Amino acid sequence: MTRRCTWVLPALTILLLAGIGIPAEPGESGYRVLKKIELGGEGGWDYLTMDAASRRLYISRADRVTVLDVDQGKTVGEVPGTAGVHGIALDTKRKKGYTSNGRDSTVTIFDLETLKETGRPKVGSRPDFILYDPASDRVFTCNAGSSDATAIDAESGTVAGTVKLGGRPEAGVADERGMVYINLVDKNEVVAIDAKKLSVEKRFPVEPGTRPMGLGMDRVKRRLFVSCANEKMAILDADSGKVLASPAIGKGTDACVFDPGAGFAFSSNRDGTLTIVEEQPADQFRVAANVKTQEGAKTMALDTKTHNLLLATARFKPSTGGGRPTPEPNSFVILVVGK
Repeated sequence: MTRRCTWVLPALTILLLAGIGIPAEPGESGYRVLKKIELGGEGGWDYLTMDAASRRLYISRADRVTVLDVDQGKTVGEVPGTAGVHGIALDTKRKKGYTSNGRDSTVTIFDLETLKETGRPKVGSRPDFILYDPASDRVFTCNAGSSDATAIDAESGTVAGTVKLGGRPEAGVADERGMVYINLVDKNEVVAIDAKKLSVEKRFPVEPGTRPMGLGMDRVKRRLFVSCANEKMAILDADSGKVLASPAIGKGTDACVFDPGAGFAFSSNRDGTLTIVEEQPADQFRVAANVKTQEGAKTMALDTKTHNLLLATARFKPSTGGGRPTPEPNSFVILVVGK
Protein backbone atom coordinates (compact mmCIF):
# COMPACT_ATOMS: atom_id res chain seq x y z
CA MET A 1 0.00 0.00 0.00
CA THR A 2 2.78 2.43 0.88
CA ARG A 3 4.59 1.78 -2.36
CA ARG A 4 1.42 2.40 -4.43
CA CYS A 5 0.84 5.76 -2.71
CA THR A 6 4.36 6.95 -3.43
CA TRP A 7 3.69 6.47 -7.15
CA VAL A 8 0.17 7.94 -7.18
CA LEU A 9 1.01 11.22 -5.45
CA PRO A 10 3.67 12.34 -7.95
CA ALA A 11 1.30 11.47 -10.78
CA LEU A 12 -1.39 13.69 -9.29
CA THR A 13 1.14 16.48 -8.81
CA ILE A 14 2.15 16.27 -12.46
CA LEU A 15 -1.49 16.50 -13.55
CA LEU A 16 -2.11 19.51 -11.36
CA LEU A 17 0.99 21.30 -12.56
CA ALA A 18 0.08 20.58 -16.17
CA GLY A 19 -3.44 21.92 -15.63
CA ILE A 20 -5.06 18.86 -17.17
CA GLY A 21 -7.15 16.00 -15.90
CA ILE A 22 -8.07 17.69 -12.60
CA PRO A 23 -9.72 21.13 -12.74
CA ALA A 24 -8.42 23.87 -10.49
CA GLU A 25 -10.59 24.90 -7.57
CA PRO A 26 -12.20 28.30 -8.27
CA GLY A 27 -10.76 31.11 -6.20
CA GLU A 28 -12.54 33.48 -3.85
CA SER A 29 -14.09 36.42 -5.72
CA GLY A 30 -15.71 38.32 -2.86
CA TYR A 31 -19.16 38.08 -4.49
CA ARG A 32 -22.03 36.87 -2.33
CA VAL A 33 -25.77 37.30 -1.90
CA LEU A 34 -26.09 40.71 -0.27
CA LYS A 35 -29.85 40.69 0.21
CA LYS A 36 -33.13 39.20 -0.93
CA ILE A 37 -36.07 41.32 -2.01
CA GLU A 38 -39.28 39.40 -1.37
CA LEU A 39 -41.88 40.25 -4.02
CA GLY A 40 -44.22 37.27 -4.02
CA GLY A 41 -47.12 37.29 -6.45
CA GLU A 42 -48.31 34.65 -8.89
CA GLY A 43 -46.96 33.67 -12.28
CA GLY A 44 -43.63 32.62 -13.68
CA TRP A 45 -40.77 34.83 -14.79
CA ASP A 46 -38.11 35.13 -17.44
CA TYR A 47 -35.66 37.91 -18.35
CA LEU A 48 -34.76 40.90 -16.20
CA THR A 49 -33.66 44.32 -17.48
CA MET A 50 -31.98 46.94 -15.30
CA ASP A 51 -32.05 50.71 -15.88
CA ALA A 52 -29.14 51.76 -13.67
CA ALA A 53 -29.83 55.49 -14.03
CA SER A 54 -33.45 55.35 -12.83
CA ARG A 55 -32.69 52.51 -10.36
CA ARG A 56 -35.53 50.47 -11.84
CA LEU A 57 -35.53 46.74 -12.53
CA TYR A 58 -38.04 45.46 -15.12
CA ILE A 59 -39.18 41.89 -14.40
CA SER A 60 -41.20 39.73 -16.81
CA ARG A 61 -44.01 37.91 -14.94
CA ALA A 62 -45.90 35.86 -17.56
CA ASP A 63 -48.74 38.34 -18.28
CA ARG A 64 -47.27 41.58 -16.95
CA VAL A 65 -44.00 43.38 -16.24
CA THR A 66 -43.29 44.29 -12.62
CA VAL A 67 -41.18 47.41 -12.07
CA LEU A 68 -39.01 47.41 -8.96
CA ASP A 69 -37.10 50.24 -7.31
CA VAL A 70 -34.00 48.24 -6.38
CA ASP A 71 -32.73 50.73 -3.80
CA GLN A 72 -36.03 50.94 -1.94
CA GLY A 73 -36.88 47.27 -2.52
CA LYS A 74 -40.43 48.20 -3.51
CA THR A 75 -42.51 47.84 -6.65
CA VAL A 76 -43.42 51.13 -8.33
CA GLY A 77 -45.88 49.81 -10.89
CA GLU A 78 -46.68 47.29 -13.59
CA VAL A 79 -47.06 47.07 -17.35
CA PRO A 80 -50.17 44.88 -17.77
CA GLY A 81 -51.48 42.89 -20.73
CA THR A 82 -48.16 41.41 -21.89
CA ALA A 83 -49.29 37.85 -22.64
CA GLY A 84 -46.40 35.42 -22.39
CA VAL A 85 -43.83 38.17 -21.89
CA HIS A 86 -40.20 37.04 -22.04
CA GLY A 87 -37.99 40.13 -22.18
CA ILE A 88 -37.86 43.91 -21.86
CA ALA A 89 -35.77 46.35 -23.89
CA LEU A 90 -35.25 50.02 -23.03
CA ASP A 91 -34.73 53.11 -25.17
CA THR A 92 -33.96 55.57 -22.40
CA LYS A 93 -33.31 58.40 -24.88
CA ARG A 94 -37.00 58.41 -25.82
CA LYS A 95 -38.17 57.07 -22.44
CA LYS A 96 -39.70 54.03 -24.11
CA GLY A 97 -39.82 50.38 -23.12
CA TYR A 98 -40.57 47.31 -25.23
CA THR A 99 -41.78 43.86 -24.18
CA SER A 100 -41.68 40.65 -26.23
CA ASN A 101 -45.09 39.00 -25.86
CA GLY A 102 -44.70 35.34 -26.77
CA ARG A 103 -48.34 34.29 -26.70
CA ASP A 104 -49.73 36.81 -29.17
CA SER A 105 -46.51 37.56 -31.11
CA THR A 106 -46.55 41.29 -30.40
CA VAL A 107 -44.36 43.91 -28.78
CA THR A 108 -45.86 46.24 -26.20
CA ILE A 109 -44.35 49.72 -26.44
CA PHE A 110 -44.77 51.65 -23.19
CA ASP A 111 -43.80 54.97 -21.62
CA LEU A 112 -41.05 54.51 -19.03
CA GLU A 113 -42.45 57.23 -16.75
CA THR A 114 -46.17 56.40 -16.81
CA LEU A 115 -45.82 52.69 -17.74
CA LYS A 116 -48.77 53.21 -20.11
CA GLU A 117 -48.92 51.35 -23.42
CA THR A 118 -48.34 53.53 -26.49
CA GLY A 119 -48.14 50.93 -29.28
CA ARG A 120 -48.32 47.24 -30.10
CA PRO A 121 -46.73 46.17 -33.39
CA LYS A 122 -47.05 42.60 -34.63
CA VAL A 123 -43.74 40.70 -34.96
CA GLY A 124 -42.61 37.16 -35.79
CA SER A 125 -43.96 34.05 -34.09
CA ARG A 126 -43.26 33.62 -30.35
CA PRO A 127 -40.83 36.45 -29.68
CA ASP A 128 -38.47 35.62 -26.83
CA PHE A 129 -35.39 37.77 -26.16
CA ILE A 130 -35.58 41.46 -27.11
CA LEU A 131 -32.91 44.18 -27.28
CA TYR A 132 -32.42 47.80 -28.29
CA ASP A 133 -29.51 48.67 -30.61
CA PRO A 134 -28.53 52.36 -30.38
CA ALA A 135 -26.35 52.24 -33.53
CA SER A 136 -29.27 51.41 -35.84
CA ASP A 137 -31.90 52.91 -33.51
CA ARG A 138 -33.88 49.70 -33.77
CA VAL A 139 -35.40 47.16 -31.42
CA PHE A 140 -34.86 43.49 -32.29
CA THR A 141 -37.02 40.55 -31.24
CA CYS A 142 -35.65 37.00 -31.34
CA ASN A 143 -38.62 34.99 -32.63
CA ALA A 144 -38.45 31.35 -31.54
CA GLY A 145 -41.50 30.23 -33.51
CA SER A 146 -40.53 31.63 -36.91
CA SER A 147 -36.72 31.34 -36.57
CA ASP A 148 -36.18 34.99 -37.44
CA ALA A 149 -35.63 38.43 -35.93
CA THR A 150 -37.98 41.38 -36.32
CA ALA A 151 -36.56 44.91 -36.38
CA ILE A 152 -38.73 47.78 -35.08
CA ASP A 153 -37.88 51.40 -35.83
CA ALA A 154 -37.56 53.09 -32.44
CA GLU A 155 -38.71 56.49 -33.69
CA SER A 156 -41.94 55.40 -35.37
CA GLY A 157 -42.64 52.18 -33.49
CA THR A 158 -43.28 50.34 -36.76
CA VAL A 159 -41.70 47.19 -38.15
CA ALA A 160 -38.65 47.97 -40.31
CA GLY A 161 -38.04 44.42 -41.55
CA THR A 162 -37.31 40.80 -40.76
CA VAL A 163 -34.10 38.75 -40.83
CA LYS A 164 -34.30 35.00 -41.49
CA LEU A 165 -31.83 33.35 -39.13
CA GLY A 166 -31.84 29.69 -40.18
CA GLY A 167 -32.32 28.45 -36.64
CA ARG A 168 -34.14 29.09 -33.36
CA PRO A 169 -32.89 32.28 -31.69
CA GLU A 170 -32.34 32.42 -27.96
CA ALA A 171 -30.50 35.56 -26.76
CA GLY A 172 -28.82 38.53 -28.40
CA VAL A 173 -26.44 41.42 -27.84
CA ALA A 174 -25.57 44.55 -29.84
CA ASP A 175 -21.97 45.69 -30.28
CA GLU A 176 -23.32 49.27 -30.64
CA ARG A 177 -21.32 49.68 -33.85
CA GLY A 178 -23.93 48.25 -36.19
CA MET A 179 -23.79 44.50 -35.54
CA VAL A 180 -26.23 42.39 -33.55
CA TYR A 181 -25.22 38.90 -32.41
CA ILE A 182 -27.84 36.21 -31.74
CA ASN A 183 -27.52 32.66 -30.37
CA LEU A 184 -29.13 29.87 -32.42
CA VAL A 185 -29.85 27.28 -29.76
CA ASP A 186 -30.66 24.43 -32.18
CA LYS A 187 -27.70 25.06 -34.51
CA ASN A 188 -24.92 25.61 -31.93
CA GLU A 189 -24.11 28.90 -33.62
CA VAL A 190 -23.94 32.63 -33.07
CA VAL A 191 -25.07 34.68 -36.07
CA ALA A 192 -23.83 38.22 -36.72
CA ILE A 193 -26.47 40.53 -38.25
CA ASP A 194 -25.95 43.87 -39.94
CA ALA A 195 -28.50 45.90 -37.99
CA LYS A 196 -29.15 48.38 -40.80
CA LYS A 197 -29.07 46.09 -43.84
CA LEU A 198 -30.94 43.38 -41.90
CA SER A 199 -28.77 40.62 -43.28
CA VAL A 200 -26.86 37.73 -41.71
CA GLU A 201 -23.16 38.51 -42.27
CA LYS A 202 -21.39 35.70 -40.38
CA ARG A 203 -22.05 32.41 -38.60
CA PHE A 204 -19.85 31.30 -35.71
CA PRO A 205 -19.90 27.72 -34.32
CA VAL A 206 -19.68 27.62 -30.52
CA GLU A 207 -18.26 24.09 -30.13
CA PRO A 208 -17.25 22.66 -27.71
CA GLY A 209 -20.30 24.47 -26.33
CA THR A 210 -23.73 23.11 -27.28
CA ARG A 211 -27.19 24.68 -27.07
CA PRO A 212 -26.08 28.30 -26.57
CA MET A 213 -28.37 30.11 -24.12
CA GLY A 214 -27.02 33.33 -22.59
CA LEU A 215 -24.94 35.92 -24.47
CA GLY A 216 -22.79 38.77 -23.16
CA MET A 217 -20.14 40.97 -24.79
CA ASP A 218 -16.97 42.86 -24.00
CA ARG A 219 -17.45 45.65 -26.55
CA VAL A 220 -13.93 47.04 -26.10
CA LYS A 221 -11.98 43.82 -26.59
CA ARG A 222 -14.62 42.43 -28.99
CA ARG A 223 -15.27 39.22 -27.08
CA LEU A 224 -18.52 37.24 -26.98
CA PHE A 225 -19.39 35.19 -23.89
CA VAL A 226 -21.82 32.38 -24.73
CA SER A 227 -23.16 30.33 -21.82
CA CYS A 228 -24.18 26.89 -23.07
CA ALA A 229 -26.46 24.14 -21.80
CA ASN A 230 -23.62 21.58 -21.67
CA GLU A 231 -22.06 23.54 -18.79
CA LYS A 232 -19.48 25.42 -20.82
CA MET A 233 -19.00 29.10 -21.60
CA ALA A 234 -17.76 29.51 -25.17
CA ILE A 235 -15.67 32.69 -25.46
CA LEU A 236 -15.39 33.95 -29.05
CA ASP A 237 -13.61 36.66 -30.96
CA ALA A 238 -16.54 38.76 -32.21
CA ASP A 239 -14.90 39.48 -35.57
CA SER A 240 -13.30 36.18 -36.56
CA GLY A 241 -15.54 33.83 -34.58
CA LYS A 242 -12.54 31.97 -33.18
CA VAL A 243 -13.30 30.14 -29.92
CA LEU A 244 -10.68 31.37 -27.46
CA ALA A 245 -11.69 29.37 -24.39
CA SER A 246 -14.49 27.24 -22.96
CA PRO A 247 -14.39 27.28 -19.15
CA ALA A 248 -16.84 25.20 -17.11
CA ILE A 249 -20.01 26.79 -15.71
CA GLY A 250 -22.91 25.62 -13.56
CA LYS A 251 -25.87 23.54 -14.69
CA GLY A 252 -28.96 25.07 -16.29
CA THR A 253 -27.64 28.41 -17.54
CA ASP A 254 -30.14 30.86 -19.04
CA ALA A 255 -28.36 34.22 -18.94
CA CYS A 256 -24.88 35.64 -19.41
CA VAL A 257 -23.67 39.21 -18.91
CA PHE A 258 -20.31 40.95 -19.01
CA ASP A 259 -19.37 43.71 -16.58
CA PRO A 260 -16.71 45.94 -18.21
CA GLY A 261 -16.02 47.67 -14.90
CA ALA A 262 -15.08 44.41 -13.18
CA GLY A 263 -13.69 42.48 -16.16
CA PHE A 264 -15.95 39.53 -15.32
CA ALA A 265 -18.45 37.51 -17.33
CA PHE A 266 -21.29 35.94 -15.32
CA SER A 267 -23.44 32.89 -16.00
CA SER A 268 -26.57 32.48 -13.86
CA ASN A 269 -27.48 28.82 -13.43
CA ARG A 270 -30.61 26.90 -12.44
CA ASP A 271 -28.57 24.76 -10.03
CA GLY A 272 -28.23 27.72 -7.66
CA THR A 273 -24.79 28.94 -8.70
CA LEU A 274 -23.43 32.07 -10.35
CA THR A 275 -20.29 31.25 -12.34
CA ILE A 276 -17.81 34.13 -12.59
CA VAL A 277 -15.27 34.02 -15.42
CA GLU A 278 -12.38 36.48 -15.28
CA GLU A 279 -10.65 38.03 -18.28
CA GLN A 280 -6.87 37.95 -18.00
CA PRO A 281 -4.09 39.24 -20.27
CA ALA A 282 -3.27 37.55 -23.59
CA ASP A 283 -6.79 36.15 -24.04
CA GLN A 284 -6.60 33.96 -20.95
CA PHE A 285 -9.79 33.25 -19.01
CA ARG A 286 -10.34 31.51 -15.69
CA VAL A 287 -13.23 30.62 -13.43
CA ALA A 288 -12.87 33.05 -10.54
CA ALA A 289 -15.70 31.55 -8.47
CA ASN A 290 -18.97 29.68 -8.39
CA VAL A 291 -21.08 31.73 -6.00
CA LYS A 292 -23.93 29.99 -4.20
CA THR A 293 -27.23 31.75 -4.97
CA GLN A 294 -30.54 29.84 -4.84
CA GLU A 295 -32.06 27.02 -6.86
CA GLY A 296 -33.80 28.29 -9.98
CA ALA A 297 -31.90 31.60 -10.17
CA LYS A 298 -31.12 31.28 -13.88
CA THR A 299 -31.95 34.75 -15.20
CA MET A 300 -30.24 37.99 -14.20
CA ALA A 301 -29.43 41.59 -15.01
CA LEU A 302 -26.36 43.74 -14.34
CA ASP A 303 -26.58 46.99 -12.39
CA THR A 304 -23.81 48.98 -14.10
CA LYS A 305 -23.84 51.62 -11.34
CA THR A 306 -23.21 49.33 -8.36
CA HIS A 307 -21.80 46.35 -10.32
CA ASN A 308 -24.29 44.12 -8.52
CA LEU A 309 -26.11 41.24 -10.20
CA LEU A 310 -29.87 40.88 -9.82
CA LEU A 311 -31.29 37.37 -10.10
CA ALA A 312 -34.86 36.06 -9.98
CA THR A 313 -36.11 32.83 -8.43
CA ALA A 314 -38.59 31.32 -5.96
CA ARG A 315 -38.97 28.37 -3.64
CA PHE A 316 -40.01 25.18 -5.40
CA LYS A 317 -42.25 22.25 -4.60
CA PRO A 318 -40.60 18.83 -4.93
CA SER A 319 -40.84 17.67 -8.55
CA THR A 320 -42.68 14.46 -9.39
CA GLY A 321 -42.09 12.21 -12.34
CA GLY A 322 -38.90 13.98 -13.37
CA GLY A 323 -40.68 17.13 -14.53
CA ARG A 324 -39.71 20.74 -13.90
CA PRO A 325 -40.38 21.76 -10.28
CA THR A 326 -43.31 24.08 -9.61
CA PRO A 327 -42.74 27.37 -7.74
CA GLU A 328 -44.44 27.70 -4.39
CA PRO A 329 -47.13 30.39 -4.36
CA ASN A 330 -46.07 33.87 -3.29
CA SER A 331 -42.38 32.93 -2.92
CA PHE A 332 -40.90 34.96 -5.79
CA VAL A 333 -37.71 36.82 -4.85
CA ILE A 334 -34.98 38.99 -6.33
CA LEU A 335 -31.45 38.19 -5.16
CA VAL A 336 -28.88 40.99 -5.09
CA VAL A 337 -25.36 39.60 -5.56
CA GLY A 338 -22.27 41.75 -5.15
CA LYS A 339 -19.24 42.46 -2.99
